[in-house]
Amino acid sequence: MRQFIVIGCGRFGSSVAKTLYEAGYDVLAIDRDEDAIQEISDFVTHAVQVDATDETSIKSLGIRNFDVAIVAIGSDIQSSILVTLMAKELGVKFVVAKALNELQAKVLYRIGADRVVFPERDMGIRVAHNLMSANILDNIELASNYSILEIAAMKEWEGRSLKELNLRKKYGIHVLIIKRGDVLNSAPKPGDIIQKGDVLVVIGYKEELKKLDLID
Repeated sequence: MRQFIVIGCGRFGSSVAKTLYEAGYDVLAIDRDEDAIQEISDFVTHAVQVDATDETSIKSLGIRNFDVAIVAIGSDIQSSILVTLMAKELGVKFVVAKALNELQAKVLYRIGADRVVFPERDMGIRVAHNLMSANILDNIELASNYSILEIAAMKEWEGRSLKELNLRKKYGIHVLIIKRGDVLNSAPKPGDIIQKGDVLVVIGYKEELKKLDLID
C-alpha cells in the first residue's frame, strides 16, 4: 500500500490528507504550526509539528520511505521550492507540488516535481489530463485509485446546496474549490448553492467517480 506524506496542513493539504487517510492509506501530515497539527491529528495516521525546510528534521522522519509527497505549502514560494527539491533529492518517488502561478510551476517542474497543481486558480487553462467525459476538465492522479478532478457542475446539481447534494456520503468525493466565473471559493460551506456554469475541484476515490461517469 502506498504511503503519503503531506507537507503543509492548510485547507488544501488537510483536505488531501484526510481523504487519503479515509481511503485507508497511511498518511503523515507535517506543518510548522502547532494549531494546524492539532486540528489534523485525529484524521491522519501521524501528524508532526516540524519545519519542513530543515533537512535534518525531514530526514529524521524517513521521508525517503514515502511513495508520494504532497507539498501543499501556501504562499511561501521559497519554502515550497526548497521542500520540493529536498523531497526529490531524498528519494521520494512521486512529488506533487502546489503552485500559485505559472512561473512557480515552471521552477517546480525544473527541480523535479512530478506533478504541479493549482488548487487556488483556474486549472482549466491547462490541457485536460485523461479527458474521459463531457464534465471532466482536469484529472490529477494522486494514487492508483485516487484522483483530483476539475469538473463542470452537473445539471442535476444546479440550484442545490452542497449539504443537500451530500456528495461526500453518496459518492465519497470532497469539494475543495468552487469556481464561478473569475471568482474562486476556496472554502466551500455546506450551504453554498451550485449554479449553472460552476466549476468544482474535487478529490475522490476512482471507483466512486466512475459512478458519476467522470472517469472510466
